[in-house]
This record gives sequence, C-alpha cells and structure tokens, in this order.
Amino acid sequence: MTTTGEIHRAAAGGPWWWERRRGAVLDVGLAAASAVECAFEGVPFAHKAGLPVWTGIVFGVLTGATLLLRRRWPIAVVLVSVAVTPAQMGIMLTVVGLYSLAASEMPRRIIGSLACMSFVGTLIVSVVRAQQDMVHSDRFQVGGWFVPFVAITTSLGVTAPPLLLGLYVGARRRLMESLRERNESLERELSLLAERAEERAEWARGEERTRIAREMHDVVAHRVSLMVVHAAALQAVARKDPEKAVRNAALVGDMGRQALTELREMLGVLRSGDPVPERGLSVPLAAVGVAAAAAASRAEAEEGPADGGPCLADLDELVGQSREAGMVVEMTVEGDVREYAGAVEQTAYRVVQEALTNVHKHAAGAKTYVRLAHRAAEVAMQVENEPPPVLADASSAGLPSGGNGLVGMKERVAVLGGVFVSGPTDAGGYRVSAVLPAA
Repeated sequence: MTTTGEIHRAAAGGPWWWERRRGAVLDVGLAAASAVECAFEGVPFAHKAGLPVWTGIVFGVLTGATLLLRRRWPIAVVLVSVAVTPAQMGIMLTVVGLYSLAASEMPRRIIGSLACMSFVGTLIVSVVRAQQDMVHSDRFQVGGWFVPFVAITTSLGVTAPPLLLGLYVGARRRLMESLRERNESLERELSLLAERAEERAEWARGEERTRIAREMHDVVAHRVSLMVVHAAALQAVARKDPEKAVRNAALVGDMGRQALTELREMLGVLRSGDPVPERGLSVPLAAVGVAAAAAASRAEAEEGPADGGPCLADLDELVGQSREAGMVVEMTVEGDVREYAGAVEQTAYRVVQEALTNVHKHAAGAKTYVRLAHRAAEVAMQVENEPPPVLADASSAGLPSGGNGLVGMKERVAVLGGVFVSGPTDAGGYRVSAVLPAA
C-alpha cells in the first residue's frame, strides 16, 4: 500500500483491516454466502468420506468463512480454495479468492503461480466429474473429446474471468492512487510556489520602497538643504530691515527644516512598510496623485525632457549651486571625458550630490574637494572636506538628518557592482569615495 493509501485508510476509519465500513459489510456478506454454499456441499462430501453430516457442515462453514480474510491475506484464501477443490466445494470461494489475489499488490509471479494451481486443481476435478457423469448416464453417446472440452471450459470459466477482472481492478486502483499522489504532490508544489511568489512579491515591494526612498532623498534633500543654507545666510547678513528679514529668513528656515523632517519620516515609512502617522487632516490619495502629476508637469515644462535623469555633465551645475550657497568647492577631472551607461552616470551624480549635501549639513563652511577620474574600465569619484572653521558651524543651520544618505549611496553603488567607502580623515574632515564599472 502506498503512502496515499495509508492516509486514506486512516481517514476512512473502518474496523480492523478494512478501509471502509461498507467493505467490511460486503466481505461479511460474501463470507456468509460462501459458508452456506460450502455447508450444502459438505453434506455429500461427508457421505462420500463416511463422516457424520454435521462434520461436513461445520467443515464447509469454516471453509467458506475464510473469505473474511480476502483483503488481508488473499494468498491464504486461494490456498484454502485449492485445498478443498478435491472435495468438490468452494466454487464461490475460488472465484472471489482469485479476484482478490489479482487485485492485490502481490507480485505477478505469485499471482500467476496460485492461478495455475487453482486452474490445475479445477481441471482435474472437472475431468473426474465429467467421466463420472458419462459413466452413470446411458442416454448420450459422445466421443472422447467431450471430457477434455468440458473440463477445460469449466476450469477456464472458473479461473479466467475473476483473474482478469482482478488484474484490471488492481491496475485501475494503482492508477488512481498514482494520480492522487501526483495531485497531492502538485498541490504541495503549488503551495510552495505560492509561498515563494509571496516572498518574492514582498521582497520586490521592499526593494521598490527602498528605491523610492532613495530617489526621494536624492532629488529633494539636496535642494531643500540649500534652501535652508540660503535662509540662514539671509538671516545673518540682512541690514535694511533686520526685523523683517530675520522673520522671513526664520520662516524659510523653519519651512525647510519641516520639509526635511517630513521627508525623513516618509523615508522611514517606505523602508519599514509601516503606516504613515496621521498629522491633522488626512489628504486623499487621489489628491496626492493629482498634485504629484501637476508638479511633474511643471518640472518637465521648466527643465525640459530628461533621458534617464541627471548625468556627469550636470556636475558643474551641481558644484555651482553649492558655491552659491557659500561653500568653497574645488572640482578636478582626470582622464578622457566620455559617456557611460545611464545608470552609471546617474549613480555617480547622486553620490557627489549626497556627499555635498552632507557637507552642508555637518561641516558648514568647510572647504571641499570633488575629484572625478575617468579610467579604462571604471569611473571613480571622491568628495572630501576639510574640518569646518568653527566646530559650532557644523550645526548652525539646524539641518535634520535621518542617516539614510550614506546607506542610499552604498546601495546604489552595490547594485552596479561597484565599491563604496566612506569615513573620517586623519585631518578631521570626511571622505566619500566610490568606484563604478564602466559597463
């Protein structure tokens, strides 16, 4: 019995070795019918053997009752039927026993051997009975072919149909079990595939959240940081109307800091997948989509179409913006300038952009060096700043920091198979370096 069969057997809950209750009822009925048949056939057997009649009846009942064991021990049932064949009893026992044996999981050689034994026994008994009938009957005169014909026909009629039917039922049962096992295997595989698909979908959602967070940080944080720096400078140098200039500058600074704080919270939500905390009135998602589309349209109208985002050619403009904000920046380019893949140029631009933003945040007033090197199979960039002139200036603008800038740069570079290194220098400044493959 296969594993699937054992599972269905345990689930059916039949008595003893029966899989189902109706199978037990059927076997009891067959055993009772066979016992009655053998009991009637045991009476003439007792007369011929010179035994008491009750002995033949009891022998017949016990012989026919062995059909109860046809599912558990079909070999024993067939052997009993072969043994009682000379007593000319147990036709039903022979037929049902051969069927049960052929339908079981027994090896084919055992089934063939027992079927041959049953056929030979039935053939011998049929020959003897046919000869006795011819001797006691004077009405018909037939040739010598009659006895073999009757014996062979009777033996084949008793053994062949149940044997073939049992083989067919057994093969069909095994086929059904095989299909059931295959179905269960496919269900398990589908379940595993569904789990893997869910894991991949969750991983993809996480990657998408991280990518969106990285893009939002790179695109928005730099310009907002510059806005805060300009506001701090305006607050320091205003002369004509100091009070009003101070109020306006403070308002711009507060707006910039609030924008950066909300951006940082949004980045945390996108990275963790937690719901956004409510702040006052909730904004419908449709309104957010409309506003985003309008902003994108305005940006496209102002800046023109872009193919794949910023590139290395925009570094001069990026450095110029930092210089306008009061930062002293020196930029050097080594090697022959050439074009790279869009992802490589955009990543290189974002690394320099984020490094300059960090200088604005943490080392205001520090002199900064931007180096770009075009090599044979790679492009390298490095942003290094000296210590700020006054340590207090590092946080004078009050720029909030979420700690995602370096993480985003490292993730971008790792995706392209590059190398990213960042850390403080011996002189007290900070250095950010990245190397990207050209292909």
